[in-house]
Amino acid sequence: MATSKDLFQEAMHLSPLQRAKLTDRLLSSLDMPDKTLDKKWAEEVEDRIEAYEKGDLKIVSLEDVLKKYK
Repeated sequence: MATSKDLFQEAMHLSPLQRAKLTDRLLSSLDMPDKTLDKKWAEEVEDRIEAYEKGDLKIVSLEDVLKKYK
């Protein structure tokens, strides 16, 4: 089995685009979904939608938000 050093040396012979694609695939392989966190975010989204529909949540345009940082 090749070592990480061997793999790195081989990867360096790839084109920049191929290396970028490989990097993206490697990083994506580290992304492990957290079902608990996903459920909490889904609940948060539902709560915000409900608050908006009730009129309890004020919306702010992106333009207004960005004005604060100019």
